[in-house]
Amino acid sequence: MRDDGDDGPAADAAPTDDAPSAPELVAVGAATVDRFYDVTNLPAPDGGAFARETTERFGGVGANVATGVAGLGPDTALLARLGNDDLGDRVLADLEAGPVSTALVRRGPGTTTHCVILRGPGGERMIVTAGDSTVRLGLDDSARGTIRAADAVFVTAYAPDAVTSEIVEIAAEPDGPALAFDLSGPIEELRDRGTEPGTIDRVIEVADLFVTAEVAAESYLDCPADEAVDALRARGCSRGAVTFGTDGAALFDGGERTRIPAFDVDAVDTTGAGDAFTAALVERCLLGGAAAERAGRFAAAAAALNCRAEGARGGLPDREAVSAFLADRTD
Repeated sequence: MRDDGDDGPAADAAPTDDAPSAPELVAVGAATVDRFYDVTNLPAPDGGAFARETTERFGGVGANVATGVAGLGPDTALLARLGNDDLGDRVLADLEAGPVSTALVRRGPGTTTHCVILRGPGGERMIVTAGDSTVRLGLDDSARGTIRAADAVFVTAYAPDAVTSEIVEIAAEPDGPALAFDLSGPIEELRDRGTEPGTIDRVIEVADLFVTAEVAAESYLDCPADEAVDALRARGCSRGAVTFGTDGAALFDGGERTRIPAFDVDAVDTTGAGDAFTAALVERCLLGGAAAERAGRFAAAAAALNCRAEGARGGLPDREAVSAFLADRTD
């Protein structure tokens, strides 16, 4: 990968970890530090709040999904970029201690992407992302070769448009990997840093699995979220899911449509629940060949289990934990 920032072109450095020669999945996106502020209230414009407690945990959609899939069994590599700073040191150390290959993680000039998350007393949140390491993410020949050798590739809409565009075309090749895409944020949040609407249009044509939450769906499709499935299918999307938080998810596969309810659990932290759902859906649909209803129920269970611990990845389950959870809830 190359860095084209103000410091001039420079080759990004790679960790020493060896990637699987042909990983089952390559996940593309950010690996971050999430700074949580538990505030008295979410401030209005020109308003304020008091943080009763502050904590730091590791996150990032790319890293969350990669870790979630790897925890379910498949060999998984993360394609991400960190800055040459203390935050980058800490993020990399956390990744290297986990189940995901970091051989495609690069480091270079810039500030490691991090999030400031204000969390209100009722669990409502405001998220501000800073740092330019993910914006500078690019592809090199090693990344291209690993993606082509993989069974599937996952891309979040927070990946730079040039990266998403090239990966979509790799997936469209006759022997290209299956493509999973997560429309992770509304269009206005993605502008000038993430995947652009024209590229998302192309994603819909190529993707084997398209996942979006209701706010992002409404922003991109310009329709109510409960009409998003029909709108995506009308644009040529073959298989996907629209998530509605505690109201579950709507899954579709060709002409079939399935509504999956969310599981009721005593949630400790809902951060990362959507990423846990996406990870399990990718693993079941694209790597496991499961039908929509079975895959959706498995994904809903994974999301519920992740809510039982702090942080975006604190409760990510393995396959046995999901199976046991579902067995306890069999009618």
